[in-house]
Amino acid sequence: MATSIGIMDSAYFVGRNEILTWINNRLQLNLSRIEEAASGAVQCQMMDMTYPGVVPMHKVNFDAKTEYDMIQNYKVLQEVFNKLKIEKHIEVSRLIKGRPLDNLEFLQWLKRYCDSINGGIMNENYNPVERRVKGGKDRNHKGLRSSKSLQSYTTNNSGSGDALSLNRTSGPKHSRSSGGSDGANSSAEIQALSKQVTDLKLSMDLLEKERDFYFSKLRDIEILCQASELENEPISVAIKKILYAADAKESALDEAQAYINETLDAVEDEPEAET
Repeated sequence: MATSIGIMDSAYFVGRNEILTWINNRLQLNLSRIEEAASGAVQCQMMDMTYPGVVPMHKVNFDAKTEYDMIQNYKVLQEVFNKLKIEKHIEVSRLIKGRPLDNLEFLQWLKRYCDSINGGIMNENYNPVERRVKGGKDRNHKGLRSSKSLQSYTTNNSGSGDALSLNRTSGPKHSRSSGGSDGANSSAEIQALSKQVTDLKLSMDLLEKERDFYFSKLRDIEILCQASELENEPISVAIKKILYAADAKESALDEAQAYINETLDAVEDEPEAET
């Protein structure tokens, strides 16, 4: 079971596009960015799909925007983990900040775990939309409320048509000039946002290249340590202890150093024993 996955596991090299496709296909959502899953609601429903009925979906808030609401979702998720005896600590304070890499890493782990339970096969009997509607707030409800409020506003203000007509006839030139100004501002804003998107994509590409570079280095080290003439050498064993440590285990380096020290002490004691 994939509750404890080493940092060198292939699970952590699944790309963001594959993760988004996995989420959207199974939960019938339309996420375009990893950070859109930062509220914890998606993770709760993925566990609900993997273990139907275990997650109290009525407590899950898909409209969570504030850190407080997001924390409540992660509390639900942690309670589910505890109930299922899943030993996985959730870095809530980092995830709710919406940083793509932190959320990507957690979703990579979650995908690996869910796939280890269901073999990567989608539960055809699970209706994600129905579960969201029966459970907590669905992200689509907000849009429906907005439409209704717009209709009521139009109905309630239908009697003010004369005043609106008067305003339109009294200042057409002003309206046109204002519209032109708004159009120019919108165009400039779109260009600025497009530049930001391009810059972010470039930054992400650089990060992925850097990740792949260091992974290839670590893979070379792993292959070297697995060579038959070296795999039982103390330094190789110590390096593999660090490479295969579960999650980001802080004590891995200490354990590796302790192993080397014990081995060296044993080697030093052998001549003394012989004499």
